[in-house]
Amino acid sequence: MKLRSLVVVLLFSLISTSLPNAIASTSSLSLSVRQTPSTTEALLTFYGTIKPAKSGVTVNIQIKSGGSWGPTRFKTKTTRAGTWRLTALASAINSQVAYRATALTGGKKLYSSIRSITISQIEQISQSNPSLTIAGLGPGGRIHGADISRWQHPNDKTIDFVKMYEAGLRFVMIKASDTRDEADALALKYLIMDHSAAQAAGIYTGFYHYAILPDVSNNEGIIRDATAQAQKVIWRLASIGGYTQRDLPYALDLENKCVRVSTSGACAKYATRSQVTLWAITFLKTLKEKTGKTPILYSYPNFLESSMVRSAELAQYPLWLAQYAIDPADPINQPGLKASGCYVHSWTGANCDSQWVIWQYSSCGIAPKYGVPGSRLDLNVFRGASSAFIDLIQGSWSPTLVDLMPRNEPTTLMVLKQSATTTDKYVTFNVSVARPDLSPVVTGSVKLEFDGALNPRPTQTVLRATSGAWTLAIKGIPAGSYTGKIIFSDISATHAESSMPVTFSLEQGVDPKPTSKPTSKPKPKPSTDGCAKQIKN
Repeated sequence: MKLRSLVVVLLFSLISTSLPNAIASTSSLSLSVRQTPSTTEALLTFYGTIKPAKSGVTVNIQIKSGGSWGPTRFKTKTTRAGTWRLTALASAINSQVAYRATALTGGKKLYSSIRSITISQIEQISQSNPSLTIAGLGPGGRIHGADISRWQHPNDKTIDFVKMYEAGLRFVMIKASDTRDEADALALKYLIMDHSAAQAAGIYTGFYHYAILPDVSNNEGIIRDATAQAQKVIWRLASIGGYTQRDLPYALDLENKCVRVSTSGACAKYATRSQVTLWAITFLKTLKEKTGKTPILYSYPNFLESSMVRSAELAQYPLWLAQYAIDPADPINQPGLKASGCYVHSWTGANCDSQWVIWQYSSCGIAPKYGVPGSRLDLNVFRGASSAFIDLIQGSWSPTLVDLMPRNEPTTLMVLKQSATTTDKYVTFNVSVARPDLSPVVTGSVKLEFDGALNPRPTQTVLRATSGAWTLAIKGIPAGSYTGKIIFSDISATHAESSMPVTFSLEQGVDPKPTSKPTSKPKPKPSTDGCAKQIKN
């Protein structure tokens, strides 16, 4: 069903023209401008990015008047991620205005595309209560939201957040970081694309970190890894300028306790309940202490019950609970209940209910309805009134220089153990890499570089044990003696490269027997509909 906000939807037209010739060929500056839903005067949000990313660059907004460009009083600086954003109140209504952004970097003046906008009159609801713009337009009269990641950007397509707002969504949780470096780089890419655009359209934004737990057996290792991953989140927040007044807290996405995968792809080792709990408490506590804003835990009922220990300390953090196939349009429905009995975990109430704050009720939302490319979208509802939603947003954090992710920070690599016997077995190296304060590096990976080329190239597999520790396994090396070096590198340029020379010898092993090819193709598994029992809103 389609519900409408009490606020009159803001209308505007957006026109783009080509870049002026003065722009440097190696750098670019983008500009978007939106009339953002507001309870006061007409609010304009200007935002964009500078590429390549550079922090501290001053961006000025110019206005075209009388056929020529002139300065405005609005300016801001870029963040470490290269993003920038500022807001301004507009007093002129129903008039079309043209803007462009300018910046000076590397001795060259950059100009953005020209953006024209027609500012529309808004209905004056209140001069002081922002909660009135957060109407309960979702099922069951609840505040409606979504969560997004790379999967909502097929072929790098953009999300239409204005359409999302008009469809009744008022908050969106954005995947902003990941334990795995490649997934983390993608998360940053789409965070930059989505964060300012969503807020400019009137949508409140939150973030989440997808966690992979470490393959360690002692509490010190658990605490060290959780602290390192929390540091990654703090750096990520700092890179976009910290929390804004339209940001929900960061969430920890904890739904996987597998810490070691076998060659067949099956899980070979799981973290214990106490290890999962200690890791989560450490991560959440570190993030709260640094940012002053209480983070959220995301998971599902069975994981909370079977994989974690009940903890009063955990229960202080808001719960974002995933449970599908329950219709949230029924006001008395809620997640966290079994067909009979209770899910017993840290957030279980006296009446067997779960004390959730956000409920992810479907992974099968009709994406195009909300301006999202693709076919599926995770949908959520908020528990409570608009005033409770505002309470969750309260608190802001702006990074200082020390909070920013370092660039090419020196590292020290150590080979703790190596094994090389025969050609039919893996050559393995246990490697650790530390920061100057001896804490583990947060990003990066390792590889073996031979002195001299091998053809064909051996296969190298990197298995993460914990933050800053890996097992490097190499297959396909002929018999002989070899020299080379283990190299640590970091594609994010947070930590500097380091290396350590290694030598090893291999004897000829038993050649593996050739495997016979199957005489017939395996029968394809029947397809299943993952949305068969889900709510399709």
